[in-house]
Formats: sequence, C-alpha cells, structure tokens
Amino acid sequence: MLRTFSRSEAAELTAAWLAVYRPHREGINVNRYLWHVFGGLGDTFACLSGAEAVAAYRQREAPEYWVLSNDRRLAFATDCRPERVGLSDSLVFPPNFAWTMAFTHEDGWLGPFFATHPDVARLDAENLMKIRKRREVEEAKAKGWI
Repeated sequence: MLRTFSRSEAAELTAAWLAVYRPHREGINVNRYLWHVFGGLGDTFACLSGAEAVAAYRQREAPEYWVLSNDRRLAFATDCRPERVGLSDSLVFPPNFAWTMAFTHEDGWLGPFFATHPDVARLDAENLMKIRKRREVEEAKAKGWI
C-alpha cells in the first residue's frame, strides 16, 4: 500500500468519481451502492460485467490504483493492481479516472462491472507514459545513474 486517504479525502474522491461516472443520471440511486451507476435501475453508465469486466480490467495498467470502499470512508492507493479487494463493495480506478472496476457483494450475479471514461484513449496513454517514465527511473537507479 502506498498511502491511505483520510475520510475527507475519500469523500472528495467519491465526488470526483461520481462527476465522471454519474453525470446527469439523477435517477440512479447511489446512496446505498456506488456500483448502482453500472448495474442499478434506470439509465446506467455503459459497462462490461462478469467475466468480460474481469478480462478488460486485467488488460489495464496504471501508475497506481486507488481503491474506494462503498461506504466512502476508506480509500487507499497501491502500485499493484488489486485482483480482489477485501471489501464486499469497492471501486478500483487510476488517479485520472480513465476506467473503473466495481467489485460488488453480488459478483457473479450483478457484477463485477468495468467501465471506461469518455476520454479513455487519452487518459490511458497518459497512464502508460507515467508507467514508462517510472520504469526508466527505476532502471537508471539500478544502473547507478541516479
């Protein structure tokens, strides 16, 4: 784990995430479950579910992964893509919100869900550039150049 976010930071992350994945979808009730943006009733955000969601998630890379609990109280950053999160309902996404993996307590029936930002191509390119730069720095350090 790279760091843990405070409760106020987790609330800010939630608001920023909702601004991307729930704009103008007032009919979707996310008070109980954030993932209802993808699998709830009404005009949900376009996404993949089940095995397709897992496959798409495994193809994504990010410089770090942010994990947000459904209760919006716990959030942390890690540099390893979480395969499963020890929370019954959680979201995993990169800092630029390029995509989101939503793990649900109903995985297999409703979820998991995977969705991408409307500007995912640019944001994924940004993530890959950051990863490449980090690897270059690590390689330079290993060679004693830094």
